[in-house]
Amino acid sequence: MIEFFEKYFPNVIYQGWTGDGGWLPAIGETIYMTFWSALFGGILGLIFGIGLVLTDSNGILRNKTAFNFFDKIVSFFRAIPFIILLAFIAPVTQKIVGTQIGTTAALVPLSLGVFPFYARQVQVALESVDNGIVEAAQSLGATYTDIVFDVYLKEARSELVRVTTVTLISLIGLTAMAGAIGAGGLGNMAIAYGYNRFANDTTTVATLLVLIFVLVVQVTGDFLAHVLNHKKK
Repeated sequence: MIEFFEKYFPNVIYQGWTGDGGWLPAIGETIYMTFWSALFGGILGLIFGIGLVLTDSNGILRNKTAFNFFDKIVSFFRAIPFIILLAFIAPVTQKIVGTQIGTTAALVPLSLGVFPFYARQVQVALESVDNGIVEAAQSLGATYTDIVFDVYLKEARSELVRVTTVTLISLIGLTAMAGAIGAGGLGNMAIAYGYNRFANDTTTVATLLVLIFVLVVQVTGDFLAHVLNHKKK
């Protein structure tokens, strides 16, 4: 087995598991970027997604001005290609983090890159909630907060898990793209240590590891969505 890897994956073995350019740091950086940007971008996306639904013409807080604000902000950031967004908000990243390079610096564009996508996903998920349930809650004297948490978020929980899964998979792809321009992680491993050095085995293994991440997220998300949907019934 060792001879097989030494023959067909020499560069992978050369990289090693630890130290600069090692596989464990690259995996850890990918997880780090995915987790924190999912948290920050997810919170922002959830806020904007809920705002879009509540202030819509059919929402419980109808407000055209507020809806246009949420809609335009989401549309603006969603229209910017991620690779351009990295450069566009570089000064903002410098102010917040103190640097424009590295895994921590990548959290700013990653969060801003994923939040509009997630906001639209949340909007669609919440709009799937039966209006009759919302109206029934209103007739019983439920507050706006009660309707958001006990009706919208509760009724759409399985769908929210599904759209969160899709968003996380998209985010993993964005971390790889960020890594390709110096943010670290498996994207950096695939490009800097693989493609740029003609080490196809390194690129292949980095790609396979990204696919494993995606598979784990997909399977976990599908399982949780199924469980929550079953409880709902």
